[in-house]
Amino acid sequence: MTKQRDVWMNAMKRSSQTMFGSIWGYFYTSFLRYWLKWFIRQVTGKCELQRICAGYKPGAPRTTKAEYSLKNSKCKVLRAAVDVEEDGLEKYLDLIMREKNVKTQRDPTFKVNLKLCLLQITGYRNLFTSVEELRKETFDSDKVQHEEMLLKLWDLLMPEVKLESRVTKQWGDIGFQGDDPKTDFRGMGMLGLTNLVFFSENYTEQARQVLSHANHPKLGYSYAIVGINLTEMAYSLLKSGALKPHFYNTVSGRPQLQHLHQLYCYLVYKFDKFWVEEEPESIMEFNHYREKFHDNIKIKLLDPAIALTLTDSPRSN
Repeated sequence: MTKQRDVWMNAMKRSSQTMFGSIWGYFYTSFLRYWLKWFIRQVTGKCELQRICAGYKPGAPRTTKAEYSLKNSKCKVLRAAVDVEEDGLEKYLDLIMREKNVKTQRDPTFKVNLKLCLLQITGYRNLFTSVEELRKETFDSDKVQHEEMLLKLWDLLMPEVKLESRVTKQWGDIGFQGDDPKTDFRGMGMLGLTNLVFFSENYTEQARQVLSHANHPKLGYSYAIVGINLTEMAYSLLKSGALKPHFYNTVSGRPQLQHLHQLYCYLVYKFDKFWVEEEPESIMEFNHYREKFHDNIKIKLLDPAIALTLTDSPRSN
């Protein structure tokens, strides 16, 4: 009975803390924040966006603060700015400066700094749209481009071994499940294949090293299947917004597809290192170690200064 009472008390305590946090968050966002901003502006003579652009370093520290300020503004123009397309960016910058009564003569760097923030904010949204389109594109054996990419993957990873035929058990040597790899791309579509090829083409030496680890008799795993699984990890992190600090710190402007491919390369290389160091008993423990690695990445992404980049320079053989 005592143990059950303690569990109940802890549950009630957590519930109360959550409720208090929600009430405080609503009160702060709806009332206190507005008057606090007004008071600071009277003292400093600058609006919140000006203070952010001047007081925080470029990258995630500045852009994250600017994004929060814009999204939670009571002004419709400011809220709409986070969804503007690139060709309408200058117009919205002028509208924001007019709305906030910001004079270029008094604050000459404000417009430039805010523009960079908006490029990163809107670029992240557009990147997800592009990634989603590629993910939904099904591998089609009748499309020459798709077939060429698949064969290119083999040539990059196994340059000294000739593929006997398009449908063959040899695909298992680079970690596909069946005789025809096209069935393995169902979940991530062409995004999965594009990532595999990008890593193999731009980090050829590292990709072959990872493949050799994947073919280890004891610590081995399915290279291609795990690669596609890590594509799903990158996709989910992008979708949740968790990758914003990374891209805000590493891309000065709008992030493009190639930047997600680079992030994927980091995940593959680091997961392989993590797997080898952990020495799992068998591949049956993959899900456990995959989630452990995933949690490590999410913790890293909480750091405002995070930049998930490979220190090794890209090389192709």
